[in-house]
Amino acid sequence: MEVQLGQLIEQIKKDGVVAAQTEANAIVDAAKKEAEKIIADAKAQAGKILSDAKAENERMTKSSEDAIRQAGRNLLISFRESVTRELKAITAENVTAVYSSDAFEKLIIDIVEGWANKPDAEDISVILNSVSLQKLEENLLAALKEKMLKGVTLKANDNFDGGFRIAVNNGSAYYDYSTEAVVDMLSNYLSPKVTELLKEA
Repeated sequence: MEVQLGQLIEQIKKDGVVAAQTEANAIVDAAKKEAEKIIADAKAQAGKILSDAKAENERMTKSSEDAIRQAGRNLLISFRESVTRELKAITAENVTAVYSSDAFEKLIIDIVEGWANKPDAEDISVILNSVSLQKLEENLLAALKEKMLKGVTLKANDNFDGGFRIAVNNGSAYYDYSTEAVVDMLSNYLSPKVTELLKEA
């Protein structure tokens, strides 16, 4: 009887150890799986954070580069506009100087003479502002008569500051040599040349 009881106790101990070992193994396996999941989640989260940081860095780099490019374009446009304004001011100064000199009278006579030699040009009128007309009328008429340019009339028009206009064929066509028109024409001609020079610089 004692032997059986001893065997029973031994068997119970053995069964308890096996059960405890199985339970322990199950707990260790579950802990390993949980640890692996935590590590995988942490890696995925770290990867996402890294990917997001890289994307944000690329976005900020591109945005900065775009801003620098735009600032460069704005600077070039501003510089070009400044040069164009300066060029127009210099052109206006020179045209005004020519129109204020003795050469102005000769310029009008040469242009009228050129028009008078065209077979289809009739009824030529030279239109000046009233100040220029008063100042030049006597000399201009004398010079035009001297050149045998008959049928040329002088007229006043205060719609422009300086320079003159030529009207032909009873006013059906006008050719504008006013200060403003000549400055615009010369500026438009010179601006592309200046732009090319700036590109080469």
